[in-house]
Amino acid sequence: MKRILAIDYGTKSTGLAVTDVLQMIANPLRAVHTKDLLPFLKDYLIREPVETIVIGDPRNMDGTPSGPVEALANFVKAVENAFRTVKIERMDERFTSRMAYQTLKDAGASKKQRASRENVDTISAVIILQSYMEQQKLRKH
Repeated sequence: MKRILAIDYGTKSTGLAVTDVLQMIANPLRAVHTKDLLPFLKDYLIREPVETIVIGDPRNMDGTPSGPVEALANFVKAVENAFRTVKIERMDERFTSRMAYQTLKDAGASKKQRASRENVDTISAVIILQSYMEQQKLRKH
C-alpha cells in the first residue's frame, strides 16, 4: 500500500504530514520553507510511495476561499503537473491552525513551542490528513 501525504500550504512555511504504509495513522512529517517545497516533494516521492496528496483548502466561515488564493492555485497546478500519477485532493482546512495551537497547548508545549510557525503548520497538516482519512472511511461505509 502507498502513503497519503497532506500539505498545509503557507506562503512562507508549509506543514507536511504522512500516513504509515497501511494508511492507518497520520504522522507529522516536517515543515518546509515554501520556496523549497516542490524540490522536497520530488525527492520524497522518489523515496516513498505516495498514492494521494491532500492539499489544505483554506476557507472563510461562509465557504469562500481565504488566504493566499492565487499562490495556492499556482502551487496546486505545479503539483498536478509534477506528479501526474498521484491523486491530488483538496480538503477543507477551516480551524486547523486554531486546533493545532490548542493541541500543542494540551500536550504541554511551551509558549515558545506554540508560537513556532513550523510546529503549528505541521500539526495543521496532521489534522488535515486525519480529517481526510475519516472522510474516506465514511465514504466506504
